[in-house]
Amino acid sequence: MIPTGPVNTFLLESPSGCTLVDCGLPGSQAKIIQAADELGKKPKDIRHILLTHAHPDHIGGFASLKRATAAQTHMHSIDAPIAISGTGFRPMKAAPGLRRGILFRLFVRFAPVEGAPVDHYLEDEQQLPIAGGVTAIHAPGHCAGQMAFLWHQHGGVLFAADACSNMMGLGWSLGYENLEEGKRSLRKLSALNFQIACFGHGKPILKDASIRFKQLWL
Repeated sequence: MIPTGPVNTFLLESPSGCTLVDCGLPGSQAKIIQAADELGKKPKDIRHILLTHAHPDHIGGFASLKRATAAQTHMHSIDAPIAISGTGFRPMKAAPGLRRGILFRLFVRFAPVEGAPVDHYLEDEQQLPIAGGVTAIHAPGHCAGQMAFLWHQHGGVLFAADACSNMMGLGWSLGYENLEEGKRSLRKLSALNFQIACFGHGKPILKDASIRFKQLWL
């Protein structure tokens, strides 16, 4: 996990090269490249970039990291035009709860970012032969084109993106384009089996993560 301010990015290691999940806010390139360097990885060792969804805190560093790594990039077709242009963000509403509503109003801002090409459009349940095997899972609600990723290593690692968060304990993200769709996506993710869950915002759950999901959303 590579924290870049309030949002997390993730670097997956495998013999065939590294895979980066999300690119953080604008200006995150240096922190991500430095973290890779500390693992003995050069920028060109990052072969793939998986973008979970097209919000500025997840695609802000996309263009600069695409240039630095020449990585193949993957994203759902619904959100790809936003990542390519760097603008056109869809509106969201605050999630339920007073505290989330206050944090949403304080911190959720959509400003244009630099765009970059997306090489591959993802579909629900698509199997990606990268990093030892990754399943792409369409999980709309927070964002219509949001993808979660299940990495088939370490007992299963779910990258839940912003389908939910673990900032104030496991629960809602701060906002959703469509909350009811977001609830359906959480039920879908909770039906999976995984040991570890990682989030765009908040700390990972390192043990029995799918049990925690099932207790909340199944």
